[in-house]
Amino acid sequence: MQPYSPRILCMDNDRDSCELIRLMLQNSNADYSITSVLTSSEALSLAAIERFDLYILDYRVTGISGVEVCRTLRWTDTGTPIMFFTAEAYGRERQEAMQAGADAYLVKPNDLKNLTETVKRLLARSDTRRHRMGRAAENTHTSL
Repeated sequence: MQPYSPRILCMDNDRDSCELIRLMLQNSNADYSITSVLTSSEALSLAAIERFDLYILDYRVTGISGVEVCRTLRWTDTGTPIMFFTAEAYGRERQEAMQAGADAYLVKPNDLKNLTETVKRLLARSDTRRHRMGRAAENTHTSL
């Protein structure tokens, strides 16, 4: 059986940023499956039909804002980690993103060095949560 590769959806309106994120994560000695999209509508459409283990969002994209994407994702999925990797460095934007349900907020390019560690930390927490939920579902199912 082939090992599981965590699936990451990266939404950024700049192709170069998407490529930088992909390269950073691939060079971190982790096996990630990364899907990049340039608009909020693409991100929401994919999230509606596919399962991802992590969402990386930009604050400003074509369509609705990254914060609105985050709110929409949280409405349907409370467990998958969401992080922002954005050039928006003001406290107001960070606070808005965190209130919308984000788990982390990194500012580019300053926090580039923290990107891979934040992704690993969020995925590890997600794996732990998914494992507990899976065991709880098993227990519920067997008690019926």
